Amino acid sequence: MQRLGRQGALRRRLGGERGAAAAASPAHRREGGKMDGVGSFGAGRAGSAFDPVAFVQQPQTILRILAWIFSMVVFGSIVNEGYVNIGSERLYCVFNKNNDACNYGVTVGVIAFLACIFFLVLDVKFQQISSIKDRKKAVMFEIGFSGFWTFMWFVSFCFLANQWSRTTPDELPLGQGADAARAAIAFSFFSIITWAGLTVRAVQKYLLGTDMSLFTTEHLDGNATIQPYSTGSGTETTDTYQSPPFTENLDSTAPYQVPIY
Repeated sequence: MQRLGRQGALRRRLGGERGAAAAASPAHRREGGKMDGVGSFGAGRAGSAFDPVAFVQQPQTILRILAWIFSMVVFGSIVNEGYVNIGSERLYCVFNKNNDACNYGVTVGVIAFLACIFFLVLDVKFQQISSIKDRKKAVMFEIGFSGFWTFMWFVSFCFLANQWSRTTPDELPLGQGADAARAAIAFSFFSIITWAGLTVRAVQKYLLGTDMSLFTTEHLDGNATIQPYSTGSGTETTDTYQSPPFTENLDSTAPYQVPIY
């Protein structure tokens, strides 16, 4: 009887270990998914197929393309028609003859133009990044740059508009460069809106972080649920194991009987 009792306790303990292992397996699988970058920061599983149609239809991509076009209009207008010569071979900036205004507009526009290309490539390759830390760094860099360049476009708009308001008609014979100046000012204002939208989208992507539906609350807190081993005590409602044979009660004190052949 003692041996049978020990066997039953051993079976119950093995059953508890199997249950704990089965309960821990999904957590480990979810942890592996998290480390592989599943659904993190708005992107899908690393290495999945790239859909160009869905990518172009994303609001972030549309804002990026608009920002790229607006920056090209700003620096293109200033470079092509932003300088005029008045009675001499020397070229003057149409913005109150202030070359700093033209240089600032061109600099901000060119850097924004190159930055849009860089971030477009990053958006395409972002889904291929498998590391959560690398994705987080990329999103934080985008937030910082987009926010800073929104401020730079605001300064550009204010600076160009202020210098244009001080420009007299005598400084622009026949209105030379007037259309280019107005275009640079207008698209500087439009660039503020697009880059502010890109900043908001980047912040939303950062706040999204990792897809919460893929993980349990305990796993996100860093405390994995561990089920304790069964001690064999207590009443069990079900027993998946068959009862061992020869379970009749044996009297250990009965004398040994010699079989008769």
